[in-house]
Amino acid sequence: MAGGRLITVEGLDGAGKTTLVAGLLPALRERGVRVEALREPGGVALAERIRALVADPTLSPAPRAEALLYAAARAQLVEERLAPLLAAGSWVLLDRFIDSSLAYQGAARALGVEEVRAINLFATAGLAPDRTLLLALDPAEGRGRLADRAGAPDRLEREGEEFFAAVAAGYASLARDEPARMRVIDASRPAEQVLAAALEAIDDLLPAPR
Repeated sequence: MAGGRLITVEGLDGAGKTTLVAGLLPALRERGVRVEALREPGGVALAERIRALVADPTLSPAPRAEALLYAAARAQLVEERLAPLLAAGSWVLLDRFIDSSLAYQGAARALGVEEVRAINLFATAGLAPDRTLLLALDPAEGRGRLADRAGAPDRLEREGEEFFAAVAAGYASLARDEPARMRVIDASRPAEQVLAAALEAIDDLLPAPR
């Protein structure tokens, strides 16, 4: 899309996605890249409202309804913000994208990876990341990090150990299937080492240093 690049960051809750995106933004700008950061679900008003719904621990959406809510939020983000940014030549760092639905709803909710992929390809008009950074972390460590955060856990964060083990296995399977796109990064390391590994993983996409 006219020079735009879509870099997605994936992983379990607590893996450090937000921290990595915050580190990548200035590093990419130092290389002369015009870049913006967005998150999923969210990034635009309608998708933020859906984010509030899927995070609400007082609600219990059925697995298929949950998958469709995430796809709807994604469709709005692509239409309203993501596709225009890429078409204008901007890079986008996106905290979660289709792979999250494949791992969480397709694998962990047992809806089927290909079934969930189909509704998301429709939602995004087939938009695919140029590179995906998968922050790999033991589920127990991720849950420990979440416990250290301020505030009550959201609906998904309240799921049990088996659920997050299934999510991690789903991500690992996706990474094995698409090694050229998905680059696995050990998220148990210090944040500066994770950032360095992420920059190395996208180095072939970056312009030469000025």
